[in-house]
Amino acid sequence: MSKQAREDFLADAHVGVLSVGGDPGEAPTSVPTFYAYEPGGELTMFTGTQRRAPRRIDRIRKAGVVTFVAQREEMPPAYVTVEAELVSVAPPTVDQMLTIVRRYMPEEHAQGFVHGELDDPENTVLLLTFRPTRWLTSDTSTD
Repeated sequence: MSKQAREDFLADAHVGVLSVGGDPGEAPTSVPTFYAYEPGGELTMFTGTQRRAPRRIDRIRKAGVVTFVAQREEMPPAYVTVEAELVSVAPPTVDQMLTIVRRYMPEEHAQGFVHGELDDPENTVLLLTFRPTRWLTSDTSTD
């Protein structure tokens, strides 16, 4: 893919898969996630601190880098993989979360989802921001 094609592909709404390495002898962790990206910008996603997320966030902070994959599910297959460095981990605003979630859900569902995440007293939501540093791509419709 050309630079413009890969950035446009990543900017489309795909469920992405975030992967981060573990300590020696530990398997990498991979998790599907909603995300937002605009060509030339940074990759953002959020995660709560319930379940296994605290360990994943610790791994991301320690590694400082992740691999992120977005793919087209239907034929012909295509994907964009980026290696990306961690820029920040911080509490998100409602608007930042809605920017991500609106890509995947209608407005009424997006509002409910975001407020459900933020209003849960047992969940701390964190916004992860990454800067793409290396790209790997394939689009079998044009290869």
